[in-house]
Amino acid sequence: MADLAERLRELDLSGIALIAGSDGVEFEECFGLADRAAGIPVTPATRFGLASVTKMFTAVTVVTLGVDVAAPVVSLLPPERRPSTLRPDVTVHHLLCHTSHIGDYAEEEGPDPVEYETLWTDRPCYRFERPADFLPLFADRPPYGPPGGGFHYSNAGFILLGLIVEEVSGLSFVDAVRRQVFEPAGMAASGFFRLDEPVPDLAVGYLPSGRSNVYSIPVIGGADGGAQCTAADLDRFLRGYDDGSLLGDRRDVMLTPHAAVDAGIDYGYGCFLYGDGRFGHGGGDPGVTTLVQRIPSADATVVVLLNIEGPAGAARDLLVDAALHG
Repeated sequence: MADLAERLRELDLSGIALIAGSDGVEFEECFGLADRAAGIPVTPATRFGLASVTKMFTAVTVVTLGVDVAAPVVSLLPPERRPSTLRPDVTVHHLLCHTSHIGDYAEEEGPDPVEYETLWTDRPCYRFERPADFLPLFADRPPYGPPGGGFHYSNAGFILLGLIVEEVSGLSFVDAVRRQVFEPAGMAASGFFRLDEPVPDLAVGYLPSGRSNVYSIPVIGGADGGAQCTAADLDRFLRGYDDGSLLGDRRDVMLTPHAAVDAGIDYGYGCFLYGDGRFGHGGGDPGVTTLVQRIPSADATVVVLLNIEGPAGAARDLLVDAALHG
């Protein structure tokens, strides 16, 4: 694996790269600094922001709470906790696999894309603490079309899933994820940590300008992104997901292709599915890039967590090749 480490170093990463197999860690390499001001290096104990990898936790929380995926969203959320433009035929299933076509608050594709960090130019990011805080950003936006069509990635859809979690569980979203995901998976180092509080072993995200991302993302993560985890905890999560200990008989429905994304890539419930059997998710926020994948055929997990906007895809490809071919 020495050659792998050298090839990864050539990518100029800041973060951690991990391959975990059935007998534990097979490869682990740390790069750069978790905190540049304090000169603190990245270590295996460093917790990184996950951006949209968090959507996997949201989906697991929804299904393990026993929410009926065929239920219309309007039957689960009162009018004041859902968009005024929400069609009555949008179901939980549509939200879970990005086929709801509801108006999004951060549309990064199409004719009028929105850069995520610009959302916080005129909005205080420290006021966005729970799913309901995001609702005004898209509550009056018209849908792009009827539900059930092609794949259309939606952060707003997962915000609605977070609201459903709170309605069904009676807990805050972050407490529900702790109970349904972090605790049963043994993810003791994981959580939703506020950026304005001192938290040990938490990587600072850095923008290309060299500044931190503290004013470029919400102060605390939520249903569509922003949890913080170690690489080892993500391996625990994906192993529990894969072997059924976390999902039980719901595993198969999570990993069923529900929407075609691209050639050889589908989407299940909260995860991307690849033609070779891999599954997982990626994420990108200002100052954050992540990719995590489970390879059932090799009983292996690959994790790339960066506290920069870096080449996680190239790193992931190197790790997957090493996991499959040594």
